[in-house]
Amino acid sequence: MQRIVIYVMMILWLAACSGGKSSKSPMQQHRGHSNVKGGVYLEKQHEKPKANSAPVDKEKFITMMVKKHGFNRQQLRKVLEQTNKLDWVIGLMDKQAPKSGSSNVPNGAWIRYKNKFITPSNLPKGVEFWNKYDKDLQRAYKEYGVPPEIIVGIIGVETGWGRVMGKTKIIDALSTLAFYYPRRSQYFANELEDFLVMCRDEGVDPFDLSGSFAGAMGYGQFMPSAFRHHAVDFNRDGHTDLWDPVDAIGSVANYFKAHGWQRNKKVAVVADGQALELDTGFSTKYPVEHLTKAGLKPKSSIDGHKEVSLLRLDMGNSYQFWYGLPNFYVITRYNHSTHYAMAVWQLGLAVRKAR
Repeated sequence: MQRIVIYVMMILWLAACSGGKSSKSPMQQHRGHSNVKGGVYLEKQHEKPKANSAPVDKEKFITMMVKKHGFNRQQLRKVLEQTNKLDWVIGLMDKQAPKSGSSNVPNGAWIRYKNKFITPSNLPKGVEFWNKYDKDLQRAYKEYGVPPEIIVGIIGVETGWGRVMGKTKIIDALSTLAFYYPRRSQYFANELEDFLVMCRDEGVDPFDLSGSFAGAMGYGQFMPSAFRHHAVDFNRDGHTDLWDPVDAIGSVANYFKAHGWQRNKKVAVVADGQALELDTGFSTKYPVEHLTKAGLKPKSSIDGHKEVSLLRLDMGNSYQFWYGLPNFYVITRYNHSTHYAMAVWQLGLAVRKAR
């Protein structure tokens, strides 16, 4: 009987400790520790390192962080000793490696990609997000010149408006790719550097933040370098938090402005005609006259641009050609993909229409 009473009491105690889910973001729950000098704030369970030694490349990284940013060598070594090598992350990165060649026979690739995002069940979620943060979206448009549909499109494609932001510990993902993935080791070492500086500056335990398997964070899936260069405190609470939708809205708008977004200018214009012999993609550049001679004609004004990129979408039974304008290229600075940029733009327009 005594054992049963003790067991019941333990269950009640655990339930009381767990409580309900907090509405605060991960950074809001763990920030505010400003009395730590020479390193990052750590909770008690992270203060004791695992019993394994850091490889030489980690030591070089630690030395750089000490010299460049003033981190405490011993504490940073303890932090990195607690990270986990995630072999599955390396496997996913290998699958993401660039593939050569593309099909010249239409097979519906664009239709399949678009249908991942622009669906009858998905659009109401975008409308809900837009309506809830309309004032913030309008303020971002006023301050940065980036229209709401572009911001809504980005956040929708990246995270389904905050529904899927990733569950991988960012420090585990970045340290795995920085120290065990030679193909892009230096890139991810730089991202790990920016992540640790961000955590120090915001007073956040680096083990408490989760994101994508590649280390992207928050509503807009910024990498740490994008955070350091473009994230803003848009809700003006004294902290920059990409898990806060208002800060994410302002940060996405600031990112686009920094990459050359042109206020009130078009993104792309569909073309009449076919030009199967020409190279296509967001990075191509053609004089408009050259495309005219090749048999293409824009269906509407291209804002007076004399040079454009030529985009090709696989519609299944045929190809559809578009004139890519400077604002389309800006979207590709977020993700270097024609499909991605077109999906962001068209999703945002679809949500605007659904409102």
